[in-house]
Parts: sequence; structure tokens; C-alpha cells
Amino acid sequence: MVNKSAKQAIGQRLLSAFRDAGAVEVAPDILLDAATLLDLYGEDIRARAYVTSDPVRGEVALRPDFTVPVVRMHMQEGAEPARYCYLGEVFRKQDHGETRPENPRENEYLQAGFEIFAHEPSADAEVFALFHRLLSPYGLQATMGDMDILLDAVRALPVSQARRDALLHHIWRPIRFSRLMARFSAPAEYRHLPEVTAPWNGLRTGTEMETRIATLKAEARETPLPAEWSDRLTRLFSVDAPAPDALDALRQLTEEIPAISDAVDRLAQRLDQLEKRDIDPTTIRFAASHGRETMEYYDGMTFTFTAEQTDWPPVASGGRYDALTAQLGAGRAIPAVGGIIRPGLLAEMEDAC
Repeated sequence: MVNKSAKQAIGQRLLSAFRDAGAVEVAPDILLDAATLLDLYGEDIRARAYVTSDPVRGEVALRPDFTVPVVRMHMQEGAEPARYCYLGEVFRKQDHGETRPENPRENEYLQAGFEIFAHEPSADAEVFALFHRLLSPYGLQATMGDMDILLDAVRALPVSQARRDALLHHIWRPIRFSRLMARFSAPAEYRHLPEVTAPWNGLRTGTEMETRIATLKAEARETPLPAEWSDRLTRLFSVDAPAPDALDALRQLTEEIPAISDAVDRLAQRLDQLEKRDIDPTTIRFAASHGRETMEYYDGMTFTFTAEQTDWPPVASGGRYDALTAQLGAGRAIPAVGGIIRPGLLAEMEDAC
């Protein structure tokens, strides 16, 4: 077991590199208001957050990650452009299943991170290249995805807005997404919903129930999604290859899904920018579904750096989260991208050498 001082030493080394890259160090609170933050993380993190109740502040949570509080801080008081870095503990419950694993994951561990808020087309490449340089001595596998491509493909589906919204909401949950696609590809099931005069009873309000009933009635008139669209999405989500080969496959798919063309062009530009920063794109794996395994607030490029140990979480991860700044900015938004590194895992790798 690597001691905490060794993990802190690596964390401080990363923090110094982030400061050298132009970032200002920030230190978000450990105890955060839960009501606003947990809705932004997605189901996985919500289920794993340590939440308690304070008699004055209400529901609070131990910090499950840094990105959301850093975004909230920047949108309240930050100038543009801005670069931030941080080092500190995050806290997450770990689901061990029915049996406790031999090497359970930590419930409290260090995160070192770097975030950019700027209207700069090269910001994605800047963050990825910085992480690539810092992690290159460890022989990790770099994997990239792009939620923008998947989201644009779903938005292009010839279905009603209600169905489109449902698919967009569940795109990070592949099993639910697949069930919805199957349901929307078949004729809608008729439901008899008689008018009643009895008062509403239950946790939902009368307005919520009326909205739900209207949605169910509208579904009966929905036209099934053509089978070719399920096939197109299946092939899109299955793209997984060295980045240049994946780019070729995506370009072929733009002939059938023109709506992804702009996002695919941005991916091509990003790979060119990385090559100019002396990173060989053939060493990067591009997996179209990669972003579906990360935080739900990512809406563009996603990336991870993983070790050979298959039971380890990613050593580093990150991505673009433009929409999150709009959600926390009260009408103001700015492009943003960043990522985190787990110093503890790097310390374990160094200790094993």
C-alpha cells in the first residue's frame, strides 16, 4: 500500500505542471450544496455521493468531483479566458456487489485537475496534449471519444421531439437507450386512458399527470422509426479503432447521417492539432461510445488514459462540457474543457517498478 505522502508528492508535481501551463490554483469547498450539484452529475455519481442533511444548509454532499464546483465558481465570478488547476480529495461510495473484491477501490482519493474556459478552437488539443505529456512515462493507453457526434446523430432521428428528448436523456445509459430504440422502432402500443373526474392522488401534481397522459396519447399516433436508422446508430456506436481509421469510418457514415459532418470535421481538426504537437494519432484509440462511459455533463470530446490493469478505473479522464456552463451560468455560457488525474494510481505504478 502506497502511503499518502507519496500520493501527495505526485499530486504536487502535477499541480506544478498545471501552473506552468498557465493555470491558477483554486480550492473548492469539500462540503457542497447537494440539491443543485447532484442533478448535474448523472445517475452513477448521484448514487455514489455521500449525502447528509444540515439543519441550516439543508442537503449537503461531500465533494464527488471538482469540475462542477469549479464551473459554478467561474460562472459566478470568473473572467475569460481562464485556466484553473486544483488538487484535493474527492469522496465516492464504491459498490462492491455481493462479494468484497480483493483490492477494493478507495472511497476517498486525490484528484489533480486542469480546466480551460475559453473561446479557443485549440483548447481540446491543449488539454489532451498536456495530459499526454505528463502521463507518457507511464505507458498508458489513450482513448478518445466525442459525445458531440453521438448527440448530433440522435438529434437527426426522424422522430417526435418527445422521443428525441427521451433518447438524448438516456444516451449515457446504453441498456435503456437500446430498449427505447426498440420501442420506438415498433408500432406504438395503444393505451386506453379514460377521462376521470376523481381528484389526483399521489406524489405527482395534477399538471404533471396531465402532461404524462398527453404524452401517452400522442405516442399512439407516432410513426415507427425506420429500421435503417437503428442500423446506422448501431454502426456509429460501434466505431472503435486507431483514431485515423476511426475517422475514415466516421466520414463514411456522414453519407448516411449528414448531421454528424460538422462534428466529424472538428474531430479531424483536433487530430491535426495533436499531430502538430508531436502526438501520433495512430497511438490514440477512438471509440465512438467512449463518452457514454464518462460523466453525463460531457457534450464534446472525451478522453481517458488507462493502465493495463483491467480492474483499475481510468488513471486520467476528461472532456468538453459547454452545456454545463450554460446550466450554471444563469443565461451566460462559455466553451469549457478539462480533465483530472489520479495521483494515487500513478504512485502505485511507480511503487510497482
